[in-house]
Amino acid sequence: MKQYIIRRIFTSIIVLFGVSFLIYAMLRMMPGDFVEQITSGNPTITAEQKERLRELYGLNSSIPEGYISWIKDALCGDFGTSFTYKKPVIDVIKSRVGVSFALSATAFVIQLAIAIPLGILAARRQYKKTDYIIMFFALAGISLPSFFFAAVLQRTFAMELGWLPLSGMVSARENYTGFRLFLDMAYHFIMPITVFVITGVGSWLRYVRTNMLEVLNADYVRTARAKGLSEGKVVGKHAFRNTLIPIVTFIGGSIPGLFSGAIITEGIFSIDGLGMTALQAVNNKDLPFLMTYLMFLAVLTLLGTLISDILYAVVDPRVRYQ
Repeated sequence: MKQYIIRRIFTSIIVLFGVSFLIYAMLRMMPGDFVEQITSGNPTITAEQKERLRELYGLNSSIPEGYISWIKDALCGDFGTSFTYKKPVIDVIKSRVGVSFALSATAFVIQLAIAIPLGILAARRQYKKTDYIIMFFALAGISLPSFFFAAVLQRTFAMELGWLPLSGMVSARENYTGFRLFLDMAYHFIMPITVFVITGVGSWLRYVRTNMLEVLNADYVRTARAKGLSEGKVVGKHAFRNTLIPIVTFIGGSIPGLFSGAIITEGIFSIDGLGMTALQAVNNKDLPFLMTYLMFLAVLTLLGTLISDILYAVVDPRVRYQ
């Protein structure tokens, strides 16, 4: 196992270098740049002044030269200064990643808590009324556009009923601290988390149901039933453990989403997380932020894949890495 992990880490480092160059090249080849964004409304700016600004922001070099300069600084821990926020990119990400993670992780746990038992129940009641009802709500959630569902929640619970705040992270003109601040933020996060859960739980539920159906039809499950074991033991001890293997793969692939933020949902509810910040960076052509943000997601993707592979050996004793 140790040798396998070392090989995977070495391979991941090589992949990251290749991914970083592709990301940098694509960002540099985007139409326009940050200088064009900040000077587009000023007709008095000359071409020479624009060129000096590009030199100031490091945008006048070729793609290979610019990438080498960026990677040298990145390896030393300097990921540049955000063009938009005028401060180190790492500080910008640190100040916003906690908000996005709190939203996504809470919704993720709730999704699993709903999807796993309901997926198992639907599989055990295949083609019965319970199965149809569960799958109807799962497909309805998948089909709901997040922006439409968020607007419906805002109209119903914030504007008409007045039960929940319309947007934002904290109450205006309030200076809560400590546990009061935590409760206030949790109160503001109810609708965003609801959007995450309702629109995302359907995919998990279908995934659990499909894999559980495959396992329940296996020979060893029929053998366990023939031995007189209770249905609870057959499902919980024999079937569900084998269902965990594909679920672990799905969980590993979901790790980047816990930190990347949700652009649409955060934008609608005016939540200052990584998703909305990334959207602003795209609009402003903020190259240092986008490079660091996308590389952050690339690292999380490779890390999630590695964790999934390692957990295979935990949930399935038959899996061994030499």
